[in-house]
Amino acid sequence: MTAPVVLDIDRSVGRLAGAHVLPLGEWQEALRFGCAVRTLRRFGRLLDGLLPDERATVMLGSGDFHHLSWPLIARVSERKLFQVVVLDNHPDNMRFPFGVHCGSWVRRVAALPQVSHVHVVGIGSSDIDREHAWENYATPLKLGRLTYWSIGVDVSWARRTGLRDAFRDFDTADELVQAFCAWQEHRLEATYLSIDKDVFAPEVVTTNWDQGWLRIGHALAIIGSLRGGLVGSDITGEVSSYRYRRWWKRWLSSIDAQPAIDPSDLPSCQARQHALNAILLEAIARRVEPG
Repeated sequence: MTAPVVLDIDRSVGRLAGAHVLPLGEWQEALRFGCAVRTLRRFGRLLDGLLPDERATVMLGSGDFHHLSWPLIARVSERKLFQVVVLDNHPDNMRFPFGVHCGSWVRRVAALPQVSHVHVVGIGSSDIDREHAWENYATPLKLGRLTYWSIGVDVSWARRTGLRDAFRDFDTADELVQAFCAWQEHRLEATYLSIDKDVFAPEVVTTNWDQGWLRIGHALAIIGSLRGGLVGSDITGEVSSYRYRRWWKRWLSSIDAQPAIDPSDLPSCQARQHALNAILLEAIARRVEPG
């Protein structure tokens, strides 16, 4: 089993047996929530010199850092095309005019030449409903590079805009997972897997964002369906508390209505997070392609 790598930016991941921990706390203000593209590229170059194995699962910390998946996926040196499967309560394909942030990175990954397709699985947020349709980057959806798999969201607008083939909508998590696993049954291409734990129901774990519908068994079924093996993976969605020094980050965070985390609740919330990490890492290890 390849040891996980912890990008220890917000001190939220906790101890993992055998983990390779990279102390990167000085990057928290610059990267958290969003940053300029040049900043993320500079961070990506730093990772190129620090990461020991591209097949290791990288622990990103809070979901505020999910855009770090972009440089991780870009550095995968797979000779063949691979798909990207993102478990997330949000599409992470939203318009953001100030660079790249944790909700806008997917369109950049969908444009990578080594990526055959991106599936965002488990969306339960209103980010893809009619009211927010204009906020989604349409190009990867129109080009057949990106598919949304959602639960209980009204996406009827997609039929009227020629995007219906890019949407798979379901009434329940069970129905979605069954359909996705069936979709993967005869697909043997390799996968990069990115998990944001806000895809899970609040009863499973607490995160820094509004949450979806999946249970642990759903995630394990999806991971098990990736029969072509994993060329890389990351996990985000830890729970942590932080006050931005920059006013514009405080402002943007308030617009997104991130739920406040009571510092006294952090230890118990993080204990549940750590237990879930162990389960996910074990399941991922069974799907990692040999180096």
